[in-house]
Amino acid sequence: MLDALRACGLKVTPQRLAILNQLVGDPTHPTATELFGRLREELPSMSFATVYNTLAALTKQGLCAARQLESGPVRFDPNVAPHDHAVCDSCGLVIDVMTEGLAAASAATNLKPVQGFSVRSVERIYRGRCVQCAAPNEPQTDAEKETGD
Repeated sequence: MLDALRACGLKVTPQRLAILNQLVGDPTHPTATELFGRLREELPSMSFATVYNTLAALTKQGLCAARQLESGPVRFDPNVAPHDHAVCDSCGLVIDVMTEGLAAASAATNLKPVQGFSVRSVERIYRGRCVQCAAPNEPQTDAEKETGD
């Protein structure tokens, strides 16, 4: 990711490095506010504008993607490969769902043209409940009741 940052002509600063370290490999697709909150203690002089502007620059260069997966703030996804998302209705957890090959991309090119509209990409969002949110509603077995698990 650092090489990609340099290749895009973006200066490598301590703030950008900290933002990248928080973003890369983070499966939660954090918002700018969440990233700012995580980094506040480590870099108390960093402003929210720095986080937001860095994420905008990374998005513009194709190093992350801005995703509007639910109502509310935009989430930033470090995975720029074609994929879909599963979103938990209860806690908001976002999970990447990898598409087989270029199925999503090829679906876009196979659509009949909509008058005056060119399809750039296709994304699917699966909505439901994650394992943690669904678990409390499942009845306990007799063994679990006895052990208190």
